[in-house]
Amino acid sequence: MSPRTLRSDIYSFTNQEARTTPPLVISVLASLLERTISRNERDSAIKCDLKDGRIAAFESCKVLDMSLQSFLERIFRYARVTPPVYLVAYVYMDRLCQFNQALQIVSTNVHRLLVTSIMVASKFVEDLNYCNSYFAKVGGLSTEELNSLELNFLFLMGFRLNVSPSVFESYCSHLEREVSFGGGYQIERCIRNYICGVEISPKETERRESKSQLARVL
Repeated sequence: MSPRTLRSDIYSFTNQEARTTPPLVISVLASLLERTISRNERDSAIKCDLKDGRIAAFESCKVLDMSLQSFLERIFRYARVTPPVYLVAYVYMDRLCQFNQALQIVSTNVHRLLVTSIMVASKFVEDLNYCNSYFAKVGGLSTEELNSLELNFLFLMGFRLNVSPSVFESYCSHLEREVSFGGGYQIERCIRNYICGVEISPKETERRESKSQLARVL
């Protein structure tokens, strides 16, 4: 996909309700998580510490019969969260694993982690969002269960939910590198035109990239 096509697709998400095509970040995030799960499950030494009740809450007795991409597309189709929300949710999941070394993303907890992190990210990034009961229906959970997962999530995160523009952009770069090296295609830098829900003009994007290139030369 050319940069022009991707740029057009990203900018077309101003009106979420009018769109039926999922944002490109969904396929990127699904690919990255699938690789993470595969790596974690290959290592027999990596197991979630189910002695921690907050971590154990995200474990399911069975794996959801739905691919990660289909699950993310379902969330987009019914919750209509904006593309930056998925990036912030990924930041949260990464922080969660950094803050809690006993937690590893595997096939038995990824869906609950995703719906919880996306719901929390939506509340942090967007002015308007759906209530917990609606997200619970979209994610195939009861309202009580999702409420409990959200509370566990917040405590495991230490309530550190702020994502600065610089952190957001660093994770964009991370997704670019991961997919470029592992998935065989590259996510263009115009994904960065959205930083925490704020649209940046093409002129400002060009100015920032020129400044970055100059810094590398110096």
